[in-house]
Amino acid sequence: MTRYLFVLLLIFSASLPAATIDDVTRRGSLRCGVSTGLAGFALKNAQGKWQGFDVDMCRAVAVAVLGDAEKVEFVPLKSDERIPALASGKVDVLARNTTWTLSRDLDMGISFAATVYYDGQGFMVSRASGKRSALELDGARICVQKGSTSEINVRGYFSVNRMKYTAVMADSPGEALQAFMEGRCDAITSDHSQLYALRSTTPRPADYRVLPEVISQEPLSLAVREGDDRWRKVVQWTVFNMINAEYLGVDQRNVQRVMENARRPETLKLLGLHQDVGRGVGLKPGWSGRIIQQVGNYGEIFDRNLGKGSGLGIGRGLNALWNDGGLMYAPPVR
Repeated sequence: MTRYLFVLLLIFSASLPAATIDDVTRRGSLRCGVSTGLAGFALKNAQGKWQGFDVDMCRAVAVAVLGDAEKVEFVPLKSDERIPALASGKVDVLARNTTWTLSRDLDMGISFAATVYYDGQGFMVSRASGKRSALELDGARICVQKGSTSEINVRGYFSVNRMKYTAVMADSPGEALQAFMEGRCDAITSDHSQLYALRSTTPRPADYRVLPEVISQEPLSLAVREGDDRWRKVVQWTVFNMINAEYLGVDQRNVQRVMENARRPETLKLLGLHQDVGRGVGLKPGWSGRIIQQVGNYGEIFDRNLGKGSGLGIGRGLNALWNDGGLMYAPPVR
């Protein structure tokens, strides 16, 4: 009976209207919304090629669906453009340092698939200002990105601490940094990761200090349009399996050898060598192994873009695996 019901379910699923995965497959490319330019996350290099943590997340999804990390059309979006672009179908997936919040998840026509970076908002000042705490910013001019959760959080922080401030709005992180460096504001506020990224692009990074206070919870997550559960699962498990690959010790350097010698059931399933899964949502056998081969596991993506292998040098912190004191935890491969 169970097998009969499963067959009926597959027949019913095949008769459903075309989903995002079908559109992406038919088009032959993934449209991925990214930042207009943020070091470590999404930024064009000297050759005009997109690089960064969010960029690699896009490429991983492209591998899962199309088998090729290069089959991505990157769509740069300003903060206030990103959610409308996703909800309207301009992009297939949003990988643009976007915080998973209640209102966004329930009221904006989008659905969050997986958290890829645990962050928190803070402030950056000039070392010459002598300020060492956000509590010293009473009366300051604060550069903040328009339409971001940072705008809401800074308002709440100053209200709770009975301080005053003047908001200096910017359309992008780059514009906020420019205003800050030109002296139009006394501090710039954003997620800590973004502040480190912005600082790394200045002529003299040592001239700026990221203050220690973390004033918010910012689970930066990949998002898809609401109502397409198949597509959400594709994006979700692309991330989950990169996390699982790091936990199981599978990376770009050893994946071929592991595929030839693996015996552990979880590793065999992860690489599609035993009981391959994913056909029910439209993925081809071996999709997860190809992600590791072409893009890498979660730790590799983090290190080369944000961590010890990058110019930012951000520690893993909350983004370490669950068995190493962090929050990165994925459902098991079973």
